[in-house]
Formats: sequence, C-alpha cells, structure tokens
Amino acid sequence: MSSVEKILSAARLPAWRDALRRSGRRLVVTNGCFDLLHAGHVDYLEAARARGDALLVGLNGDDSVRQLKGPARPLNPEHDRARLLAALGCVDAVCIFPEVRAVRFLESAEPDLYVKGGDYTLETINQDERRAVESRGGAIVFQGFLPGRSTTALLEKIQRL
Repeated sequence: MSSVEKILSAARLPAWRDALRRSGRRLVVTNGCFDLLHAGHVDYLEAARARGDALLVGLNGDDSVRQLKGPARPLNPEHDRARLLAALGCVDAVCIFPEVRAVRFLESAEPDLYVKGGDYTLETINQDERRAVESRGGAIVFQGFLPGRSTTALLEKIQRL
C-alpha cells in the first residue's frame, strides 16, 4: 500500500477501524503535530506500534498546530506531514483532524490502546480525551521519549546557525 493510500479521511476512519475489529487486530493510536520528523518521533512511533497489531496516527491539522505551537508553525503543511508519517513502516494509517484536542478523532478511532508521551500522566492528559478512550473500553499508556530529540530543539539549533 502506498503512503497516500494510508492517509484516511475522517469519513473513512470508522470503516477502517471496523475492518480491524472484525479481523481481531488490536489498534494502537497516538497523535501529535509531527512537524519536523526526527529520530525521536521514529523511536516513539515504533515503540507505540510494538504494543499492538496496527498503529493509527492522528495528525493535528495546520490550524490546530498554529494554536498549539504559535503562528510560525507548522513548518510543513498537514498533507506533507501525513505523507511522511504514512511512509513509515510502523504506521498503518494516518488521519488528519482539525481540532486542537483529539477528542472527536479518538471517539471515531475507538483505540484499544492510546499511547501518549511520557511527559503526560493520567491526571495531566486532556480529560475529555481520556474519557473518549476509556468510555469505549480502551486503555491509556505512556511512552518515554528518546532523550535529546525534539522539534523545538532542532528549531533552536537551526536559529543559532
């Protein structure tokens, strides 16, 4: 399957999820901006994928990235970011969502397992996202990051050049 075929519209997501469920596969979901793809992202996504049978990445759309990261972001437009993520072997599908919070995306995805970064806890993640996962029988786990790897650190390094 090509990387373009792995990018799901919000309308296609429920049918894709239903097909996984019928086949008995365990769906792992994570989400984020993934603006400048780096080794830390790859490490995180591979570890998330290892927790189940399929990995779906929810990708913040451009407007929501601006709200989260500021007016200079994203550096790469949403469809480019989605294509790069979809090209990774550990990623089974990508779905762009427009909101700042992933609540509607999670309600539609119905993950068996929702993976968040190790900088969160059950108390600090968005509680609406938590309810969207747990109310549908999903669990939430926290995955550490590869030390010293972040988009913010890369941007700071570039600015010093």
